Amino acid sequence: MGKLIKNIIFDIGNVLLDFNPEGYLRSKIEEESIEQLYKDVFRSEEWIMLDRGTITERQAKENIIKRSSLNEELINKAFDGWYDILTPIEENVSILKKLSEENYKIYYLSNFHLAAFRYVNTKYDFFNEFDGGVVSFEEKLLKPETEIYEKIIDRYDLELEETLFIDDTEENINAAKKIGIKTIHLKSQNGLLDELKKYNILV
Repeated sequence: MGKLIKNIIFDIGNVLLDFNPEGYLRSKIEEESIEQLYKDVFRSEEWIMLDRGTITERQAKENIIKRSSLNEELINKAFDGWYDILTPIEENVSILKKLSEENYKIYYLSNFHLAAFRYVNTKYDFFNEFDGGVVSFEEKLLKPETEIYEKIIDRYDLELEETLFIDDTEENINAAKKIGIKTIHLKSQNGLLDELKKYNILV
């Protein structure tokens, strides 16, 4: 029998915080522009650079405005207030808090922009539950790059066999598996309890 899990690493987006940019755009923008705007902003090279911490949000916006076939007002609308879509997935936040109470060591490992991370970190008290974490913009690294997983393991001196990583993206899960971290691929936001039970983690 393998070692018991002692450390649990959470992705943030769509594991602890809901992130649905298309739904957000629908609440602000006319339907015919949504697909193009989603592609131009949330699927842009600049969005990845923001996660990596190599560009400011202002620079990203300016670059996208220059390149996009859509007008400047629509790009600005997409950026204006987008942090508000990062809302807690209450069931999973509750599970995180219970895991902390049960003396599991709790960490985060997430691709995140600087300004957005500071916003959610200040707004939501569940960030106080973490024993530490690694976020992409600070390290200039992104999941699924091997180095970002090694960074969190080394920083907190975690044993691979005692460590469980939870993420909603298969590519990120596969990268963690390659270096020997146990994983949960969270395909549904409300499936976390059942997945934890597979590791005999009961909360």
